Amino acid sequence: MSKTMEPDLHEPAAGISRPSPQKEWKHPSDHWMRGFILDNRASLGTLGVFIIMMAVFMVANPTVFTTWYLYRSVLTTLPVALFVVVPLVFVVTCGEIDLSFPATMGFASWVFALVVQAGYDPFVGIIAALITGLLLGFLVGSLVVYGGLSSLIATLGMNFLLRGLIQIINEGKSMALTSLADSWAYTIFSGELMGIPVQIFWAIAFVVLSAMLYNRHRFGAQVRVVGDNPDSAQQMGIDVKRVRVKVFVFVGIGAAIAGTFSVMINFTWWPTAGDGYLLPVLASVFVGGTPTWGGIGTVVGGAIGAVTVSFIQTGVVAAGLSGFYVQFFNGLIIILSLLGHKWNQARYR
Repeated sequence: MSKTMEPDLHEPAAGISRPSPQKEWKHPSDHWMRGFILDNRASLGTLGVFIIMMAVFMVANPTVFTTWYLYRSVLTTLPVALFVVVPLVFVVTCGEIDLSFPATMGFASWVFALVVQAGYDPFVGIIAALITGLLLGFLVGSLVVYGGLSSLIATLGMNFLLRGLIQIINEGKSMALTSLADSWAYTIFSGELMGIPVQIFWAIAFVVLSAMLYNRHRFGAQVRVVGDNPDSAQQMGIDVKRVRVKVFVFVGIGAAIAGTFSVMINFTWWPTAGDGYLLPVLASVFVGGTPTWGGIGTVVGGAIGAVTVSFIQTGVVAAGLSGFYVQFFNGLIIILSLLGHKWNQARYR
C-alpha cells in the first residue's frame, strides 16, 4: 500500500469534528468584583443597613435630611466615637473585650485639661494625654494578660476605679478651657475647613491607617491568629502575651485621642467625660460585623457601624418621634444587623 493511501492517525477522520479546547476552570471568587464582595461582605452588609436606614429617615422628613447642618452636627461628634471603635475591633478580634475605655477617655482628657489650665501649650497637653492613655492601656493589658484576670471583669473594674478616682479628686467639678479657641492646636485639630469639621478628616486618616495596620501589617495578622487559635499562634513563634497587651495599649491611645478631641470640641472638661460612649461604641463594633469570638473582624465595618449608630438618635428625633424611641431603634438596628451578618458570613456562628 502506498503512503498516499495510508490513513493519517494524527488527523481526525472525515466527518468527525475536532473537539474544541476547554477553557481553564476558575473559581467564582477569582473574578475581581466577586472577590471584592466576598472579602468585604461584612462591611458591605453594614453599609447596606446604613443606606436603608437613611432612606427611611429621608422619606420620613426630607426637609431635615437634605440640610447640611444636620450632617455637620453629626460630623462634629462622630470622630470621638471612631477613635475608640477602631482600636476595639483589634481587641475583639484578639478574643478580648475592653470596658475601661470610657474612664480612660475621662482620665486622659483630665490630664490634658490640667496641663492647658496650668498655662502650657495645648500640644504639650495632647502629648501628656497620649502618654496617660498608653500607660493606662498597658496597666489594663497587664492585669488581663499577666494577672490572669478575665478581660470582661478586669476592664469593668478598672472603669469603676478610674471613674471613682476622678470624682474623688475633682468632687464633680468641671474645667472651662476657653483659651483653647485661640490656640493652634484647636485650629489644626478642631477647626473647620470649607465648612467641614476638621476632626472628621483626622478620624478618616485614623481609620485608613488602622485598616492598613489590620489588613496589611504583621501586627494585624498576629492579632487575627491569636484571636483564632492562641496555641497555634504560640507554636508559630508569636508572642501571644505581648500581642494581647498591645491591643489594650492601642485602645488606651485611641481613648486618649477621643477624650482630647471631646474637650477641644466643647471647650470644657467634665468629670463624666466618656461615660456616654460605652454602649454606642460597643454596638458600633458588633453592628460593623466583628463577631465576639475572635479571629476575624473589620475596621471599615466598625467605622460604618459608628456612623450608623451616630445617625440613629438624630434620625429618630428628626423623623418626628420623641426621644423615648431612641433606645428602641438602637436595639432594633443592632439585632437586624447581627441577623444580617449571621446570614452573610460563613463563619458567623
